[in-house]
Amino acid sequence: MKKRKNLFRSWTSAFLILFLFTAIIILFNLSPLNANPQNQPMRIIVSFRRSPVNRFIPSYAFGAAIDGHEKGEVDKILSPRNIKEMLTAGLKRLSYRLRTELAGEVWHWNPHGRWSEAGKSRGYWTSIGWPSNAPISLSYGYKLPRRGNTLDQANDDGYSRLDDGNVGTFWKSNPYLDQSFTGEENSRLPQWVIIDLGKQEPINAFRLLWGNPFARIYAVQHGHRAGDNDISQALPQVWQTFPSGNIKSTRGGAVTIRLASKPVTTRFVRVLMSESSLTSVRRSRDVRDRVGYAIREIYVGVIDDKGTFHDMLRHSSDNHQTMVYVSSTDPWHETVNRDPRIEQPGLDRIFRSELANGLPIIIPVAVLYEIPENAAAEFRYLKARGYPVARIELGEEPDGQFVTPEDYAALYIQFARALHAVDPEVKLGGPSFQDIQPGEASGSIKTGKPQWLVRFLEYLKQRGRLDDYKFFSFEWYPFDDVCKPTGPQLAEAPAMLKNSLLQLQAGGLRRNIPWIITEYGYSAFGGRPEIDIEGALLNADIVGTFLTLGGEQTFLYGYEPNELIQDESCAAGNNMLFQIAENGAIRYRMPTYYGARLLTQEWAQPGDGPHELYLASVVGSGERDQALVTAYPVRRPDRSWALMVLNKDPDNARMIEVKFHQEADDSDLEFEGPIDLYQYSKKQFELSSDQLEPYPIRDQPPEHQTIQSGLHQAIWLPAYSLTIVRGRIDSKQ
Repeated sequence: MKKRKNLFRSWTSAFLILFLFTAIIILFNLSPLNANPQNQPMRIIVSFRRSPVNRFIPSYAFGAAIDGHEKGEVDKILSPRNIKEMLTAGLKRLSYRLRTELAGEVWHWNPHGRWSEAGKSRGYWTSIGWPSNAPISLSYGYKLPRRGNTLDQANDDGYSRLDDGNVGTFWKSNPYLDQSFTGEENSRLPQWVIIDLGKQEPINAFRLLWGNPFARIYAVQHGHRAGDNDISQALPQVWQTFPSGNIKSTRGGAVTIRLASKPVTTRFVRVLMSESSLTSVRRSRDVRDRVGYAIREIYVGVIDDKGTFHDMLRHSSDNHQTMVYVSSTDPWHETVNRDPRIEQPGLDRIFRSELANGLPIIIPVAVLYEIPENAAAEFRYLKARGYPVARIELGEEPDGQFVTPEDYAALYIQFARALHAVDPEVKLGGPSFQDIQPGEASGSIKTGKPQWLVRFLEYLKQRGRLDDYKFFSFEWYPFDDVCKPTGPQLAEAPAMLKNSLLQLQAGGLRRNIPWIITEYGYSAFGGRPEIDIEGALLNADIVGTFLTLGGEQTFLYGYEPNELIQDESCAAGNNMLFQIAENGAIRYRMPTYYGARLLTQEWAQPGDGPHELYLASVVGSGERDQALVTAYPVRRPDRSWALMVLNKDPDNARMIEVKFHQEADDSDLEFEGPIDLYQYSKKQFELSSDQLEPYPIRDQPPEHQTIQSGLHQAIWLPAYSLTIVRGRIDSKQ
């Protein structure tokens, strides 16, 4: 009995020892310092050269974009209470975005001004360029009654007058692209209309009902795309004139032309106009009334053997009409054309608000649907108020609105001339690219933004106006499909941005001018990734990658509190730091907010001190791990080092060891003394499973620990996490 008891006690002791040993191992492995899910830690090597890859000042490099909104939203969104909360994100600079230009509208940035036809409250508008009234709180866009595009990039609630079924309306091209203003022969800047039939159709005839002025020389062509780009991204690049498509005429009015003896099967038809009649429906001293081209209605189809014309177009006064794209649109409009749905925050309101931080702002001037005099008046007004203007961005996404680079360049020169007349030293730039995707190539035909930039810069260079171009700006929303798995998207994001910029450099983008991202976010379409951890990860990755590549400034989109939108069937979302409640108050802080805070407050040292950015490489693991883990090291003004590390693996944690390699003497250093560790992951944030109205079921700030450096400097990176590791490597550094 005693023996059994001793045996029992021995087994009990052994079991307890084994249990305690196992518990210690488990607890050890769960430690943020020592967890090792991949068995062997990955090594992040900071390449400590004599010269960093870039230098930046946080109060200059980290900014946010302010945009227009729907009626009544600006007052609600920009309440003093909300502004106070927005400022805590630490984003100091502002970029003012122009929603009216995306909507294909004229911007009355000042509601007080004059019409070219003053007695009739219509024509071409110029706002007052001096402070003669109360500060501007709101401003508005005006729809274009001579609109040519079926679609726009904002609310998309307009339509083309070319196939609206109403012969009393008409499209007219922008008069500022006529030789009267450009100094070019019109054949060098031809204007065009493109009809997208939606599918391949047999075509042998077309009809036009010309307005005034009409085209004396024009060609009717059929075309196809050079690559596999979607029509929403690129129009056809390859065109052939129909056998009887070259036309010269001395009269306008109704025209019916048989283009070919046998129908040509095509999806796209273009009317290319190169010489204007210079006629007007009424007597006018304003040359803008009689230059360019005007079409009341257009028809495309087949003339059968009996001579009957069969039209293939859907004529409708909404955007269900057959899709039409035009090269430009006349900015002529009337006071009754004010858009009741869109409002821009007034310029006085923004410059005087706490959001401006008293710092210079990047402001836009409308170009595509505007006149140079109004742009000059805007700048003159801001100077008279004494507001600091950092730079002026000319136009909003001309590439996304299918404007040719030559047409944009011709307008750019005219607007630059007007703005420099106000201040010869002002820095002008753009083009505020919708994206900088490289596009495709088919034989000698190249598509995408590098070729667009080549043509734009060449136009300026040939006319001796390249000095008018002082900075390059673009928007970066890399993922159109917000329904795809996010892990692979996040893994490829840095290479997408790097390769796009490299191809633009090959196209003539200079390194001696600033590169600026004036908007960035996960996608231009609302989706779940934008309001989950992925949004915070991508935003941080964009900033780190862009600065590493030599970028100068970044402006996050979604600064204002906003609501969920659903662009795709899979889920709702939005680029936003805060979700707003119905009463206008901030309801939730989103992951993008906490990501911005880590960037501006913990990775960078807040203030105006210079930061040095170095390269970091991930070694000791496979290519997949190297794509899923990225790191951005900075040496801060306080001489500490801060390493921003992203684990973009949605399922697996990682272990890292940090080494600092000094190339001068080929030595390695490690953190010494206390280390600040900040982490943000699914542990802090979880989104509900509701696809259409998701909400945070856990919403906590990043976790902060102070740990001691030592023999076990392995650091645990949770799955889908943003980590800041900050400390010193040597008291002499």
